[in-house]
Amino acid sequence: MTHTLQSCESLVTPRRPVAFSFATRALLLLLICVSSANLTAQNTDRQRARALGVAPGVFSPGTYNAITDVPGVKVGHATVRVGDSLRTGVTTVLPHGGDLYRSRVPAAIHVGNGFGKLLGMTQVQELGELETPIALTCTLCIWAVGDALAQSVLMSPQNSGVRSINPVVGETNDGGLNTTRLRPGIGDALRSALAAADSGAVAEGSVGAGTGTVMFGWKGGIGTSSRVLPAAAGGHRVGVLVQGNFGGVLQVMGAPVGQELGQYAFQRMVRPNGAGPGDANAELGDGSIMIVVATDAPLLDRNLSRVAARAIMGLARTGSSASNGSGDYVIAFSTAESVRRAPGSAPITSTELSNDDMSAVFQAVVEATEEAIYNALFMATTERSRGGTVDAIDLARVREVLLRYGIARR
Repeated sequence: MTHTLQSCESLVTPRRPVAFSFATRALLLLLICVSSANLTAQNTDRQRARALGVAPGVFSPGTYNAITDVPGVKVGHATVRVGDSLRTGVTTVLPHGGDLYRSRVPAAIHVGNGFGKLLGMTQVQELGELETPIALTCTLCIWAVGDALAQSVLMSPQNSGVRSINPVVGETNDGGLNTTRLRPGIGDALRSALAAADSGAVAEGSVGAGTGTVMFGWKGGIGTSSRVLPAAAGGHRVGVLVQGNFGGVLQVMGAPVGQELGQYAFQRMVRPNGAGPGDANAELGDGSIMIVVATDAPLLDRNLSRVAARAIMGLARTGSSASNGSGDYVIAFSTAESVRRAPGSAPITSTELSNDDMSAVFQAVVEATEEAIYNALFMATTERSRGGTVDAIDLARVREVLLRYGIARR
């Protein structure tokens, strides 16, 4: 079961802008409480997509319907929630449980729209491999998180002579709910998320890097899903995890949920006299998403680049148009031992899936990405901070729309 780190916000409740002192930083470390309970069990009023009858595609999910269904993959969260100011955190994805610097996995990155920051991107594109875990966090946190991630690798005794490390850190901007310029203890949150990383069920919604995020004008968060290919297609596993913080015109399995609920991008432009009560202006189209794709199919970076590009198709199905202000990034990697690489000059021998066998993997990525995004939205809980309140989407109303359009069953 995934361990989730949560802060005890009742201990500190600042009511006005503050400069966090060293003492406060130390206190923040004490605020982090380790919980072995999965948040999906705690959020009893929230439901994953399948509980609402939303099951995109033709392939079946794995045991947990999560990225951790890909053998070896682990996920960890550290949530920073303090007083009425901090609503942020870190989520880590570990491709395997070993030393990633010594046993690197092939990887590729695809950019849907580049209004964002992705630390370590150019080296992954150039060399086609990961040598650290992947971390997700807030926009202004990536440098501190990247430094902490690099230190976590360099501190390993076998890496005492390493003089270059490429931490990979993605972000979305949670500045609406989070006082994002205040970043005390975010490096410690990275270390906590790494320590908490585990296989099995993954906490979703307002947790870790999804604590302060917003989707389609409702509360967003972390979501995940997986697919298992039929034996005839190789039986490989594909898993996706998203950090959702974007907008557009929400649709669920083709049903125009955003329009039916009166909250969608450009509403005031197309219906100036009939706009709903929400903040339904063009800005509901902005925002960002980080998508992490894992598979145990033996793939090298060239085909992983093709895999990453297909995730954008799953994103589009949910109603995003990758607006000007959106940073849409996909990181894809293979965990297959046959394609892993060790540092050094020894020749690399690997066996890769053929191009003709890629279509089923592409289909699985599209399906799992779409469902992971729904899970991020449906599992998120209402969040309040100094910046205001962002409500969770009303699942009862969503179900009404789905029933009306024949998606859900009574």
